[in-house]
Formats: sequence, structure tokens, C-alpha cells
Amino acid sequence: MDSGIDLRGSLIHSLTDLGLPPEIAKVVWMPLPMGLMLVVATIGVLIAVWLERKISAAAQQRIGPEYAGPLGTLQPVADGLKLLFKEDINPNKADRWLFTLGPAIVVIPVFLSYLVVPFGQNLVITDLGIGAFWWISLSSIAPIGLLMSGYSSNNKYALLGGLRAAAQSISYEIPMALAVLAVVMMSNSLSTIDIVQQQSGYGILGWNIWRQPVGFIIFWIAVLAEAERLPFDLPEAEEELVAGYQTEYSGMKFALFYLGSYVNLILGALLFSVFYLGGWDFIVPINVLASWIGVSETTPWLQVITASLGITMVLLKTYLLVFTAILLRWTVPRVRIDQLLDLGWKFLLPIALVNLLLTAALKLAFPFAFGG
Repeated sequence: MDSGIDLRGSLIHSLTDLGLPPEIAKVVWMPLPMGLMLVVATIGVLIAVWLERKISAAAQQRIGPEYAGPLGTLQPVADGLKLLFKEDINPNKADRWLFTLGPAIVVIPVFLSYLVVPFGQNLVITDLGIGAFWWISLSSIAPIGLLMSGYSSNNKYALLGGLRAAAQSISYEIPMALAVLAVVMMSNSLSTIDIVQQQSGYGILGWNIWRQPVGFIIFWIAVLAEAERLPFDLPEAEEELVAGYQTEYSGMKFALFYLGSYVNLILGALLFSVFYLGGWDFIVPINVLASWIGVSETTPWLQVITASLGITMVLLKTYLLVFTAILLRWTVPRVRIDQLLDLGWKFLLPIALVNLLLTAALKLAFPFAFGG
């Protein structure tokens, strides 16, 4: 059930009841999910940046930010304000149009991908029938912006960073898409809502992480590579390329790259929880919990608790994965560029293909267990 669509329909119906034409009511509705998407993603980034600082400090046995707000919680806001008011510098010999468009082309597809992410059974902006492919297709646009930024900067380090970013993204998009295809095959749907519902009913035992043990590892590695997180941050390796494609950027343009990297990390963690960890599904099925306490599933207060629990489960699973990604950054050494490309093309791609074919074979042989 897609209550995002129900919410849209009920709001438009309410506006038409007030006397607005249906066309105007739809126009009034459109900015609301867009604004909600921006707010949710931005708050998620602020939390992720604070966690990055605190977890890295703990890993290095230091305190981290303490004075900007309670426990340094306002430090990400201070960082954002600093970048907002910093001077925006354009290099003299840079291509001004490409230099300006690059960061926007990197960030916009990531935000648009949030349209199909269900934060709960009743919390999705739009349940597209091709939700999984919508995200994969949008993720292939970002490398164009990275390459554009590196090329237009008129800087050799930036150009090398842009080339590395494009090569890395292309190398890991294919294994990631094949891993998602295996999940789609078991769910008989490209809709993110259907993928979560296909895992529900058996609690933690029904999650795809058990039926796709190889696929979830491939997907997680590919998500880290797509978000350019250590050990896969070769496009902006400071010891080799200064700051890679970001070298000549400052002010808000640099802030867009900074924002985009964290939004992409959170998006990858959200989709990982949707595809492999049951999304909003609780560890124990809700109907079992209801029978234990002796109430009906249709009880109003239980439905409120169920909805709140669903949102909580999605956020817990997501930030557990974000925590894992941050911890990996401070515990795993960076790989070489040739090792990174070899891992994508010579290792992950063949395994992802075998995993997809094996999933298809098992689906035909055991349809009751693999969504047939």
C-alpha cells in the first residue's frame, strides 16, 4: 500500500473541495514533497556529519567537537554557515559554465532518488513502479558532473580526480545493478514498497540478507565506492591529488560536493535497509506481537505504535550502516587505483553475474522460498 499516493490524493481532494480547480490543486501539492525531501535529506546530513566527527574522535581516542551546542551538535550547522559565507572563487582559465554546472549535476540526481525511498509503510513520496531502476539510472548521472568539474577546473589534479571518479563509478555501477536485479527478481517488482512487503511476515527471518548473502556484500561494497568513502576515496585522495575534482572549488560550490557525498551515503544506507534489511519491518512480525499482548492488529493505538516503530526501524538500520561506513573510514587503509578497478571488473562483476544466474535458477527450482 502506498500511503504517499493516498496522502497526495486526499490533499488534492481537500483543495478541490475548497473550490480550487484540480490543475491548481496539483500545482499546490508539488512543492510539498520536494520541500519535505530537501528537509529530511539535509537533517540526515547534519546528523551524519556530527556522527563522522564523534566516531572518528572515539576511534582516535580524542573528544571531538564539544563547544558548538550540546556535545558539539551544532558543529555541522557552523560548518554549513561557514561554507555559505565563504568567497566563491572561479579560476581565471576555467570553463565558467561547466565549472558552475558540475556540482549541481552531482547533487540533483541524489536528491531526486529520495522520491522512491520509503521511510515507513505510510511514508513514501511516490511509489514508482520502476523505483529500483529510477535510482540506478539517476546514479549514473553523477559521474558526468564529476568529470565535468574536473575537466573545467583547468587543473591537472582536478582532471585526474574527475577521470578517477568517472572510472570508479562506472566500474561499480554494474555489479550494484546486478545485485539489485537479483532482489527485484525475488520480489517480482521494481517498486521499493513491494520489495519491503515481500520481506515482511516472518520478521528478521524473511529479510533478503539471508536469501542474498553474496548480493548484500556486493551491494554494500558498491555503495561505499559510489559514495567515494574510504577505502575507495581515490578520486579525492589528498596525498595524491590534493582534493581531486574539488581542488579549485570554494564556498557554496564546494559545499554542494560536501553535501552530495553525505546525502549519497545516507541514500545508499536507506536503500540497503530497504533491499536487504526489511525496511520498516520489525525483527518480530507485528501480528505475532499483537497476539502476544492479546490485541487486534486493527486497534487504533497499535497502528500508531506500528507506524512509529516502522519509521524508527528504518532510521536505526540506516544509521547503523552509516556508523559502519564511518568506522571503516578510520580503520581500513586506502586501496590503489588499480586495485580498486580490478576489484570492480575482475572480482565483483563476475560474482554478481553468477549470483544473478543462481538466483534465477533457485527461483525456478524453489519458487515458494524465492518469491516465485
